[in-house]
Amino acid sequence: MKRAVLIINRHSRRGGEDTSRLAARLRALGLDLIVEEPGDKHEVAGILARHRASVDLVVLGGGDGTLSAAAPALMAAGRPFAVLPLGTANDLARTLGVPLSPEEACAVAANGQPHPIDLGEVNGHYFFNVASLGLTAEVKRHLSHDVKRRWGVAGYALSAMRAVREARGFRAEIHVDGRPAKLRAVQIAVGNGRHYGGGMTIAWDARIDDHHLDLTAIAPRGPAGLVLLIPGLRRGRLEGRSGVLVERGREIHIATDRSMPVSADGDVVTRTPAHFRVIPRALTVMVPRSEASDAAQ
Repeated sequence: MKRAVLIINRHSRRGGEDTSRLAARLRALGLDLIVEEPGDKHEVAGILARHRASVDLVVLGGGDGTLSAAAPALMAAGRPFAVLPLGTANDLARTLGVPLSPEEACAVAANGQPHPIDLGEVNGHYFFNVASLGLTAEVKRHLSHDVKRRWGVAGYALSAMRAVREARGFRAEIHVDGRPAKLRAVQIAVGNGRHYGGGMTIAWDARIDDHHLDLTAIAPRGPAGLVLLIPGLRRGRLEGRSGVLVERGREIHIATDRSMPVSADGDVVTRTPAHFRVIPRALTVMVPRSEASDAAQ
């Protein structure tokens, strides 16, 4: 039997679900399981350090913030991990093709295919999905824990409406693999995965295993102009739009005319100037076998 540790962040949106039921499901699928329920996501690193020599698999139950906080410890542990989506947006699960039902995700954890994926890094902080500055950092400021618990993914839209009203443009100097660009922007996003923000897509052809980062910078425009971009943001189809810069590269440097917060997978982790890089094949994650087959082609 494969020995695994199940770590559930009970402070994630759906972390209060019956842990014993999920543990029983994983055991029924053949895992020899240790169960841990940390007081908050920052305790995950210590738990992984205690168990990494004795387990074959790490099963993480929580949202994208939980997974991002665990990334350094997962790298140190050197063990494959699996995702039980218990958060609000669950963007990493969407990118990986993992079912959003925790019970169905248990089957991927136990019987899926291990697959290597990349990590993004900004100023020494890891991220799976997207790091950004500007409008999305304002969305985070309005997106309280209570809003997420009450409204779920819809809370992102409500917070975005408030953030749009307060959005301020800024000047940025960007270098993508050394290629320079100077512009005014209201939002800059740098993606390692494909999905972010509870349904947005950084680029239609982005993959979490393509060894590249995808950048989208949006020039200032009124609320109506931003609303018109929503279909393109959801599909990841913004190339060729007026006032939108779309780039792809391995290393990206962004300097701004004033120091600005940078959020990574939903949490503010640093400020500009910001240096981004991709770390190819940094971790191994369990994915549905159909997703692994598609990636291999």
